[in-house]
Amino acid sequence: MSDSTSVTLPEPDVEHGGRPRRRRRGDVSGVNWWLTALLIVLSLTIFVPLYFTVVTALKTPPQLGGTGFSLPSEWSWGNFAEAWRLTDYPRAALNSAVITVGAVVLTLLTNSMVSYAIARNMRRRLFKGLFYYFITALFIPFPIIMLPAAKLTATLGLDNQAGMILLYTVYGLSFNVFLYTAYIASIPHELEEAARMDGASTWGVFWKVIFPLLAPINATVGILTCVWAWNDFLLPVIIISDPGGATIPLVQYVFQAQFSADFTLAFASYLMAMAPLLIVYLFAQRWVISGVTRGAIK
Repeated sequence: MSDSTSVTLPEPDVEHGGRPRRRRRGDVSGVNWWLTALLIVLSLTIFVPLYFTVVTALKTPPQLGGTGFSLPSEWSWGNFAEAWRLTDYPRAALNSAVITVGAVVLTLLTNSMVSYAIARNMRRRLFKGLFYYFITALFIPFPIIMLPAAKLTATLGLDNQAGMILLYTVYGLSFNVFLYTAYIASIPHELEEAARMDGASTWGVFWKVIFPLLAPINATVGILTCVWAWNDFLLPVIIISDPGGATIPLVQYVFQAQFSADFTLAFASYLMAMAPLLIVYLFAQRWVISGVTRGAIK
């Protein structure tokens, strides 16, 4: 019995070994429109607050009525100069920079060494126990140790910038060990063995072989520590006792009164505080992304 109905077979794709080429549902010119729409929506969650911040910083207090998203009728660029004066921005920025740079440098030097020792001795019970000890510390809420830390630093005379640097280094150790050990585990042991055959000690192997290879994950840990130390408010407010050592988040509290707040000057100050971190991230973003992806895949 013959069937007169004609059937059109898919044309073979010469570029893929003659196999029929299948078109995905909803695939037009290779663009995933669902994923593109999702990315646009997620981008708006960042763009909308940023737009609101910029617009508010350029308004005068009488222009803050309504939804707040309208453009200012008169651009008040003087808000930045006034916020600069009220917060004594150069001194506050210098205090924040000293703490941030010190915390980043000390974190990279110490946390990487601790992680290297754990990663290369994970088969031993002691080092495996230390690894899980650090991971467990991630689940301890900061308010539980907040008051003991404030009391201890005041007793030891570390209620200053040096104490802040040490606290950021110690409190970031748990998460940084988690990142570093995964990354170091992906580095071949043959590189270390070759260095040892040339007469290098364990100290020499780390600084001459391992540490240079940690550049991507160092950028990741560095930028995370930088953002944390620069933007943190809670730790400086309970540790720093000298008003002259106040960081940018602390001096920005001058815009908050008991019954009112000067939002125009406050948002101008927020933008000035964001600028240094944006510059740092623009230079380090490719190392941050590569460090996270390589540390996640062995």
